[in-house]
Amino acid sequence: MPYCHCVAATASDAFFFHYFMSATATVSDPNRKLLEAARTLIAKGDLKQAALTLNKAQKQMPNDARVFMLAGLMAEKSGNIKGAFEALRRSVSLAPDWGPGLLELALLLARQNQFQEAIETAEKVAALEPSNLQVLAGVIDIAHRAGHTEMAIRHLRRGLGLVPNDPALRKLLARDLGSLGQHSEAIALWAELALDHPDDIEAQLGHIQACIAGGQPALATTNADRLLNTAPGNAVYSYYADLTHGKTPPHQPPAISQSLFDGMAEVYDQHMVRGLRYQLPKQIAEKIVTLYPDKKLNVLDLGCGTGLLGVCLGQLDGFLIGVEISRRMIEQATRHGVYARFHTVDLLDALRETPDATYEVITALDTFTYVGDLTQAVPNAYRILVPGGHLMFSGEIASEDGPDLVLQANNCYAHKRSHIEKLCKNAGFDVVEVQDTVLRFENNAPINGFVVIAHKPA
Repeated sequence: MPYCHCVAATASDAFFFHYFMSATATVSDPNRKLLEAARTLIAKGDLKQAALTLNKAQKQMPNDARVFMLAGLMAEKSGNIKGAFEALRRSVSLAPDWGPGLLELALLLARQNQFQEAIETAEKVAALEPSNLQVLAGVIDIAHRAGHTEMAIRHLRRGLGLVPNDPALRKLLARDLGSLGQHSEAIALWAELALDHPDDIEAQLGHIQACIAGGQPALATTNADRLLNTAPGNAVYSYYADLTHGKTPPHQPPAISQSLFDGMAEVYDQHMVRGLRYQLPKQIAEKIVTLYPDKKLNVLDLGCGTGLLGVCLGQLDGFLIGVEISRRMIEQATRHGVYARFHTVDLLDALRETPDATYEVITALDTFTYVGDLTQAVPNAYRILVPGGHLMFSGEIASEDGPDLVLQANNCYAHKRSHIEKLCKNAGFDVVEVQDTVLRFENNAPINGFVVIAHKPA
């Protein structure tokens, strides 16, 4: 779920420069220099001096909506969310049809997960200023944050009416279409981009990924081979070239997951829990607490993401360690204050290098679907569990009539249940429970999978 970075770096900076001479400003505009100075101070983090400057501006023009808009941005930067809302709502009350104040309020609402009002306010701004590209950038950003992909697509199409053939808008539209399963149009858009911009690596990869997601990987063979020829040792290019030639790579390069999750870190929790109805962390936390009601245990959370398992588990009488390839996801997880520490490494490396008999529980939720072959992971997990410990992980189901490992069109690996049970038994686990479950929903359709609870003999 990418952000809209196509038109403006940030809505606040762009808006402030473009709206000083808006309907709220007079011809002489006695506040302009003070407001420009305050904006610069806020950007630098000098909030004390910014507050003094805004106070001067308010004395000159007590009802200047721009003053309250900047006060709201300053309050948010200081961590005073309540004050930010109060200031921005005051700005909107003073100038109900002023685009910058409305959009900044909408953006704050979206950042605070108040999506219904954020969307309503964003649509109002879009209707007020349908030709403004800064407004467009902010509205699309809000749509993405809210997980309202249909809204994003509608405004992206409108944007392409304003700036036809804009590459960044076309890329965002292609991604969003693909995320809704509208693969034919997504493939066509990426193909045009790749043809128009043959040196644009993002466009080439976008086309390859869209063809794979659309179940037509062979359409991207030429692009994939071309990329691999430019960098024969590139693991990502090799991975995609294999896919377009009908091969199943044993593992997904960590760089792919890193890029994916870096890009969605800020909206991951909202996207997964509300958008995809993802309940695995809650379910697994409940199983852990049932097995260890005193919470005296050490847990290794592989692919910890934004720390949803930690949130559901709470504080332990032991330590909770997170392994995550995405630094931005770790930044989000750190905020919960539950994890003792994090390791930003490939989880296969983490498992291989961890000492024996260290953890009571190892978890990997919605994680092994990005790893692939588990013939190393499961035995290493067994080794580093203490006697009597548990390995808990989820997977997507591959047909028992096919191969043990299948890479699906959604770029996630699926595993045969019988293969997983065999891996666990061969590693030494004495009890292996494999329970069917709905992992999440995509395009309102359930993604069926399983949860494994494997016990190491005491």
